[in-house]
Amino acid sequence: MPRLAALLCSMLVALAAGCGPRAPQFQLTDVTGAEFARELRLTDHTGKPRTLADFKGKVVTVFFGFTHCPDVCPVTLGEMALVAKELGADAARLQVLFVTVDPERDTPEILARYVPAFNPAFLGLYGDLEATARTAKEFKVFFQKQPARSGGGGYSVDHSAGSFIYDPAGRLRLYASYGQGAPKLVHDIRLLLQGS
Repeated sequence: MPRLAALLCSMLVALAAGCGPRAPQFQLTDVTGAEFARELRLTDHTGKPRTLADFKGKVVTVFFGFTHCPDVCPVTLGEMALVAKELGADAARLQVLFVTVDPERDTPEILARYVPAFNPAFLGLYGDLEATARTAKEFKVFFQKQPARSGGGGYSVDHSAGSFIYDPAGRLRLYASYGQGAPKLVHDIRLLLQGS
């Protein structure tokens, strides 16, 4: 009889565990509880000062890049445009932020032409070099100016390539390394939207 009681008790514990809330099954890297990327204070391409708190209630993705970038940046913004399209009406609850690491060339006017060309709701963010460096440090993002191989005084900017994704409560939840693809992004962003 005691064995039966013990068996019933263990079955009840297992059943209760199976009925409890489960953690979302993310396809991207779960960074919930991270102690970085908590603050952002820059200006958007319309001239409005912005912080992460401005976008509470939305899933927010933050990507660092520059408008002269030949590959990673346009590919990432193109992927996010596909994500927004795939989300349909839920895209109204998504905010994509593109932070320039080249404030010398990426003026508000250039950002205003470049970033919304991928999707009119996307915002380009900028600051002076000090604000850019401070923000990059907070997000643990590397960037460094490199002379152009062709010479002539031009330059490129090496930078980290990945997106930080926040839930509608404003908490950093996911990191998407470059090239993850729109389907994984859509899957995880939908999970974040459903959890709000």
